[in-house]
Amino acid sequence: MGSLWDDLEGLVNSPVSSSAQNGHRGTIKPKANFDAKEDAAALKEAIEGFGTNQKVLIEILTQRSNAQRQLICKAYEKETGRTLEKDLKGDTGGDFEDLLVALITPPAAFDCHEVIRAMKGAGTKEKILIEIFASRTNQQIRAIQEVFLKEEEKKLTDELESEDSGDLSKALLILAGAQRDEDNSVDVEKAKQDAETLYKAGEKKWGTDESKFIEILCRRSIPQLRQTFFEYLNISGKTLQKSIEGEMTGELEELLVAIVKCAKSLPVYFAELLHESMKGGGTHESILTRILVSRSEIDLLDIRAEFKKLYEESLFSALDSDVGGEYGDCIKAICGGDD
Repeated sequence: MGSLWDDLEGLVNSPVSSSAQNGHRGTIKPKANFDAKEDAAALKEAIEGFGTNQKVLIEILTQRSNAQRQLICKAYEKETGRTLEKDLKGDTGGDFEDLLVALITPPAAFDCHEVIRAMKGAGTKEKILIEIFASRTNQQIRAIQEVFLKEEEKKLTDELESEDSGDLSKALLILAGAQRDEDNSVDVEKAKQDAETLYKAGEKKWGTDESKFIEILCRRSIPQLRQTFFEYLNISGKTLQKSIEGEMTGELEELLVAIVKCAKSLPVYFAELLHESMKGGGTHESILTRILVSRSEIDLLDIRAEFKKLYEESLFSALDSDVGGEYGDCIKAICGGDD
């Protein structure tokens, strides 16, 4: 996989992946002639009937946009006096329940709940924090902050600070504070200076000055970072990712590599994570759920295309051979088809 991430040709001039945030590359689109009351009545019947009709749940909740699902939730509560979430939790179980609840949760709240889950219990699940904070835009992170403050009655950054320490904590706090520069213009001279700074802080130095890597990778805009990667290769003769992998270890290395990968291509980054979650013994359903639900209205079509290129198998086919039952049917419906 190294050669894929080593290819910087054309990266500087290619569009930023987050331009897909407009939703044109999602697998789930708003349903035409949508009727929230009708859908709520169908869900009520599916849940209250003899045995739950999972097919109806899957068909409705995977074929409506998240905004439409929020309207269904309101109509359902008005009709039954109960929340749809409570009824889904009472009527389904396991990974299938988690997936359905994820579908009816607003995107920022879903991300926020994943962050809270990562920080609860024994030990922080850094992999979840790394994935979310490396891949989300400032706008998405600010939305997470708002939900967190409302639900937990404290600031997200304060909670993160109490969870982690050291360089990883410093990097996560900058990202979770939505402090990335949003100016999309590129300053080539600044990119050269940053590349030189990184080279001197890593490859050229005995020991590594992690603070320089954190400051540049967590604060520069995506187009600026891409130019810096290009300049770094010119100076050092190797990619920044290779240098980070050679100079650092542990979770800080994991986070900084994730930032580099996300700056290059979000769809490739997520395609890799999906593949890793399915290979070897056992499947990480929580990762499949988080990625497919959170990208379903953004860039899941692009993720599917990159998955096929990388692994010579469609994402749908990989899911089909890896997960079964109602959960499998539902996750494949979100995936949206075979390539």
